[in-house]
Amino acid sequence: MIDLGSRVSANASTEAEPEEQRRGVFRRLRESLSKSRQALAEEISASLFDRIDEETWERLEQALILADAGAPTTAAVVERLEHEVDSGAVPADGALVRDRLIEILAEVASTGRARIDLSGEPAVLMLVGVNGTGKTTTIGKIAWHLSKEMGLSVILAAADTYRAAAAEQLAEWAQRAGADLIRGEEGADPGAVAFDAISAARARGADVVIVDTAGRLHTQSNLMEELAKVKRVIAKQIPEAPHETLISIDATTGQNGLRQAKVFSESVDLDGVVLTKLDGTAKGGIALAIASELEIPVKLIGVGETLEDLRPFDPGEYAAALLAE
Repeated sequence: MIDLGSRVSANASTEAEPEEQRRGVFRRLRESLSKSRQALAEEISASLFDRIDEETWERLEQALILADAGAPTTAAVVERLEHEVDSGAVPADGALVRDRLIEILAEVASTGRARIDLSGEPAVLMLVGVNGTGKTTTIGKIAWHLSKEMGLSVILAAADTYRAAAAEQLAEWAQRAGADLIRGEEGADPGAVAFDAISAARARGADVVIVDTAGRLHTQSNLMEELAKVKRVIAKQIPEAPHETLISIDATTGQNGLRQAKVFSESVDLDGVVLTKLDGTAKGGIALAIASELEIPVKLIGVGETLEDLRPFDPGEYAAALLAE
């Protein structure tokens, strides 16, 4: 079951997954990060920390940059680990240094509130991002988990009114998830669609509204302004909404995805990242760059095509899977 959040409280605890299930999840995560791990393994091999010298830190730095962890994040991680080893805080033992590296990467990947806030009545989620990042599919999968696993009533708002196929795709997911769909005519005002969806949710007593937005290019300022307008329209209905604004980032785009998130965050306050297609890239370190440089938590990751492959992001499991032997 995907732990999206709590209907009662954003900080409420949920029943832990059985140990066998958690092992299965970690195994799938490890497999999905195989390309990134193989790229790292060429530099961060079992023998890297056998003899710790200047070359050790140079190779580690190169490996993290190749994995798209980003130069600032990489420099901070390597400097910290080198200092801890030089000071004796971490013994100069290969296995211990490697373990400490995993811990540091997990710390870097952890930032902010990682769970999705479903405490609103209704809770309003808005998904943003450029074309091709898997945004609409992610919305469908979230709706399915909320409806089928958590028993919540969901309304999807097809506020991407520029691309007819987007509304059709969302309609298919709505049917699959047992969710209602609110859509407008092609070319209709996206804000009006979002407004109608929230009005419908209030009238029907629905639990969650998920607003799809146009897969706008982050270089088009007029479309970014429109995105901000949609958010203002939502806030007029429910002042604290959207309760979650999530950006969908395609992990295979690496640093370009980081730049997209930066530009989007200038138009709307982003609460979290959904990192998709993590199974198809050697650039899995991008999760570190996003968390470190933007201080925006990665909340969900897509590691495959099935419903179960949309998972909550666990920094500890991510770091361990990235560097697993």
